[in-house]
Amino acid sequence: MDFTGKTAIVTGGARGLGLCYARALAQGGARVMISDIGADSAGAGSDATVVQVAAEALQAEGLNVIGHGGDLSTNEGCRQLVAYTLEAFGRLDILIHNAGWVGYQNIADLDATFLQRAMDINLYAPLWLCKHAWPHLLRSPAPRIILTTSDRAMYAQYEQTGLVAYSAGKMAQLGIMNALSHEGLDAGIKVNAISPVAKTRMWGVTEEPDELKPEWVTPGVVYLASAQCEDTGYILRASNGQFTATRFTENLRVEYPRNLARIKASNAEEVAAAWDRIKQTHSLS
Repeated sequence: MDFTGKTAIVTGGARGLGLCYARALAQGGARVMISDIGADSAGAGSDATVVQVAAEALQAEGLNVIGHGGDLSTNEGCRQLVAYTLEAFGRLDILIHNAGWVGYQNIADLDATFLQRAMDINLYAPLWLCKHAWPHLLRSPAPRIILTTSDRAMYAQYEQTGLVAYSAGKMAQLGIMNALSHEGLDAGIKVNAISPVAKTRMWGVTEEPDELKPEWVTPGVVYLASAQCEDTGYILRASNGQFTATRFTENLRVEYPRNLARIKASNAEEVAAAWDRIKQTHSLS
């Protein structure tokens, strides 16, 4: 796909999935700002050389890529990234928030520092990034925002013990997606999410995997970032080179908010008696 003349920001862009996204967009002609604080696998610390090395490697491939090593956990840090991108490239068309980390802490052990780190990268960063990117995206002919969620958060059967903070943050990004896909509708800002499955350092994988490769997720992200994608408010699940798009959909014949077109009950006993029917996900024909 042709991204000539477009500018993209990819957070968490120095390694793993983010690096694959950045490379593909740049190969398509985009000018790409990769932002990565160089945190460790627990989401802590920083290393400015991580993004510098990644940017230089992509530049050596003849790609138009610049590195940014700032902290995106604050409003000011996100503002600086957008400003730096505008100063370097003069415009912004695509924002991909890929940065994240997987940390485990049971609810009984949950502490403020751990929770704050999860919320910084999964809740505050995408909000502040979108706030500062928004006025520039409004001037783009094909503005696109891609957030990142997780099957682990969306589906109870894939959850793991200790992922409560991670799951809260990944579900928060779906709320942001829904709200901004509505807010950006008239302006043509398409806001979608990717739910990737890939063996990266977040899995503790350092060697080239023989399955669940990060580059097999990339075609879906490239499509969502392109002018050819005309949908908004979708979650694209990607795993092993396979893709399926989903979204939250309402039951049939609902007249929100007064008529859910479902099961009536006037007390708890009636709810209990009708529970098996209430659990059905679609209206009865």
